[in-house]
Amino acid sequence: MDLNILWFLLLGVLLGGYAVLDGFDFGVGILSPLARTDRERRIVINSIGPIWDGNEVWLVTFGGAMFAAFPEVYATVFSGYYVAFMLVLLALILRAVSLEFRSKRSTPAWRTMWDWGFFASSALAAVLFGVAVGSLLVGIPVDDRGIFAGGFFDIVFPSAQPFFPVLVGLLTAALFTLHGAIYLTLKTEGELQERVKRWIWHSFGTFLVLYILTTIFALATVPQALENFRHFPWAWAIVVLSVLAIGNIPRAIFNGQGGQAFLSSALVILCLVSLLGIALFPNLVTSSVASGNSLTIYNAASSPKTLTIMAIIAALGMPFVLAYTGVIYWTFRGKVELHDHSY
Repeated sequence: MDLNILWFLLLGVLLGGYAVLDGFDFGVGILSPLARTDRERRIVINSIGPIWDGNEVWLVTFGGAMFAAFPEVYATVFSGYYVAFMLVLLALILRAVSLEFRSKRSTPAWRTMWDWGFFASSALAAVLFGVAVGSLLVGIPVDDRGIFAGGFFDIVFPSAQPFFPVLVGLLTAALFTLHGAIYLTLKTEGELQERVKRWIWHSFGTFLVLYILTTIFALATVPQALENFRHFPWAWAIVVLSVLAIGNIPRAIFNGQGGQAFLSSALVILCLVSLLGIALFPNLVTSSVASGNSLTIYNAASSPKTLTIMAIIAALGMPFVLAYTGVIYWTFRGKVELHDHSY
């Protein structure tokens, strides 16, 4: 395995880790308005209170790894997606501010304002991340110098498949909502937990409909997404695994196996991230203008020496990230208990 492929895989690991960990954070935010009382909202918010900011370490690491390993991709993506990334940044800031500020005053109007800020920012970020994925599958206008040659609407509504990125955005939000609802069953109890289980069934139904629609649209309008499946037949095993994981979610919930359901939803996310990587390979940015303009893991990579040094740094640093994540989740395992300083 050469270093270019290694870094492509490492980016996939970081993206998958972020999607799994921050995905249920977004889902909790999207579901938070369904809480009936301030106490229930505090329980919902406190379920991610100690861990949400640590989950975003994976996103920061992903951006840093892309900058170091594939600087041309970093430059093209961050310039082409500038408006979208600013909206994502705004959503992430608003989410953090909403979580921190709602507990500063106890008046209903103050808390309601930040509760809706938490919901809106979570939903916006989830949809925008999905739109970005959908546009990468379709391709974006990149000229022969590797420079983005379009605007914001060329990403959200590309001329070839104008609704596909938005559909993927809605699918992502639905999947994160399902992931977040399953996570809440592990952190709540009593009447709230029983209602959360009903949220799971509604979110699962929404996700399943969008999953089927997105698959049909992808097969019909994005033929390049299936090109690599002819070269890598083993990739169909990931498709089968994702379908089995989806099917196991309602079975696990029906049998009261919340932990198994959560692992299944996490596996669905990891499978979909893997399928994204397979569909793109060896491209990181596919040009909708001409295939020769696409940025690949070879023509957009740093020097071999840089990739080698970064691989050594990653080998030393990744165990610390994994250990940190494991310790945090072990420390804050179990059901949510409210205290006076809670959100």
